[in-house]
Amino acid sequence: MKIVLLESLGVKDEVLEGYAQNLKAEGHEFQAYGRDMDTAVQIERAKDADVIMIANMPLKGEVIRACKNLKFIDVAFTGVDHVDLEAAKENGVAVSNASGYSNESVAELVIGMTLSLLRNVPQVDARCREGKTKDGLVGRELAGKTVGIIGTGAIGSRVAELYHAFGCKILAYDLYPKKDAPEYLHYVEMEELLAGSDIVTLHCPLTSESTGLINQETIGKMKKGAILINASRGPVVDSEALAKALHEGTVGGAGIDVFETEPPLNTDHPLLHTPNTIVTPHIAFASEESMELRAKIVFESLELWMDGKQRNIIL
Repeated sequence: MKIVLLESLGVKDEVLEGYAQNLKAEGHEFQAYGRDMDTAVQIERAKDADVIMIANMPLKGEVIRACKNLKFIDVAFTGVDHVDLEAAKENGVAVSNASGYSNESVAELVIGMTLSLLRNVPQVDARCREGKTKDGLVGRELAGKTVGIIGTGAIGSRVAELYHAFGCKILAYDLYPKKDAPEYLHYVEMEELLAGSDIVTLHCPLTSESTGLINQETIGKMKKGAILINASRGPVVDSEALAKALHEGTVGGAGIDVFETEPPLNTDHPLLHTPNTIVTPHIAFASEESMELRAKIVFESLELWMDGKQRNIIL
């Protein structure tokens, strides 16, 4: 089979080469490219491919339909909203994701953002560099806070576990609550979660139901001064509504790792100019450890699919 990787997996060259050599030893052809967003370039590179591997680069239906031999799309990412699944379905192309690779990296960034916001780390860092003191910037502790987790899949569940270890009360909302949830995870309705949480953190997939979930109306139901963390998908949050609430102080702080579009952002994006806001350019998933685990998962998934044992099935 011809396997084409259309963008970097973020691992060292020798790691990728090891996987490539294993495939070649089995008689397969493997070709790796750097990311190129030009559709025509993607088609040229993948036109004869049986398998396309990508991370979070958009894969349009135009590319999928042009690859007449395509049988499998191996996505080195958890979310797959950047892949035209309708086109894949129309053409009988199987799709798998890399669910599980970034549970730790995302959860740890969420905790880091929370602690930084509670303790005013960006502000006191600036004060210290200016030769000033903490006056007026004494922070708060995480212990004893109520945390509302929207989405309790693998990442949301790990986030809950870490917050619980800090001594937090955990409220949760999910369309499909876990039947075997730990005793510290308390499922409630959305309104109760928003009203009762000091910290709200988002871990839901991007769907038609979740798009714009955090908007002017739902922000208005949040506890005054609460912190919002979004390390899920950007369009889950209405950025304009959140920016307004941050400026007005009804939301006390925000940690935002994802936006409506992938960074780099336009410098006039509203959340780049709000108080008590930490922004990162979609890094939650990316650590040395998670990148290596991601590569391991996608190449294992490829081998399993070739053996007729597809896992992490999307289609």
